[in-house]
Amino acid sequence: MRTRLVIGLLNYNAFLPDGEWNRIVDVAAAAERAGVDGISVADHVVLSDQLAEYPYGSFPGGPDGPWLEPLTTLAAIAGRTSKIRLITGILIAPLRPAGLLAKAAATLDQLSRGRLELGVGTGWLSAEYDALGLDFGERGRLLDSTLAACRELWRPGPTDFHSDHVSLSGVHCEPRPVQEGGVPFWIGGKPYGRNVDRIARGGYGWLPPPGSRRDEIVAGTRRLRSAFAAVGRDPGSLQVRVSVAPMRNADGRVDPSSTFRHLPALLEDTGATDVLVSHSAFAGRFDGHEEALYGQLVEEFSDALRGEDPS
Repeated sequence: MRTRLVIGLLNYNAFLPDGEWNRIVDVAAAAERAGVDGISVADHVVLSDQLAEYPYGSFPGGPDGPWLEPLTTLAAIAGRTSKIRLITGILIAPLRPAGLLAKAAATLDQLSRGRLELGVGTGWLSAEYDALGLDFGERGRLLDSTLAACRELWRPGPTDFHSDHVSLSGVHCEPRPVQEGGVPFWIGGKPYGRNVDRIARGGYGWLPPPGSRRDEIVAGTRRLRSAFAAVGRDPGSLQVRVSVAPMRNADGRVDPSSTFRHLPALLEDTGATDVLVSHSAFAGRFDGHEEALYGQLVEEFSDALRGEDPS
């Protein structure tokens, strides 16, 4: 399988002026024209003053910062594109009722002709669960029930499914996704305990937590491949997405060729199949020059995969 380049778009904070968020659709279209394989958007339903609890460094923005809802955003992008993969990374799946998530995802997969991929997780902000009347302490079980119910609803009905958090009796949810087996789930989080089983039994791929070290990803991939084998799945089918931090010149500008110089070694070490580059790492805002920027990234990325010396 060819290694894919995914751009993390900025559907949050103040990366576009108020009233101009529709321009994110233009940016995604520019990424497709440049040859980018996929675009990824993030998720928060509500925010609070608990941002100091963010476990991955400094949270981008304040509690009153804007966050576009990811599935709605991807639906708008789907209407302007035809090839690029539409990805969430991550969608806090337990915040959405299982039937509603299954319907929304299947609808988007149909309208985009099978281009949706759902990166999912539990999130970390208890205030979001409180705001939606959910028990933060049950977030792992909520995630499991939600994903399992979606898979059942994406099969021919009628659906009968019962868990601690979801109960479905004799219902149909049509249309089903275009993709055989339903929309693939990439599951985020640390590869330990219950999450290993979650990924092995129902995950298409793994999204390592932000800021994961290379050795942590290597160990996690090894652990997950063993878990795949234990449940009768091909260990080689595990997909892994890694983030690449930009390298900068002496003047502080990002150097794409240096950024991807060691890409083959990274992929060999980690077993990664996808490489995520955040737009924010290469440009502070959307400024209308995205196609040229992404085109340069695609060229340097392709050269690195071919083993060409970027110098």
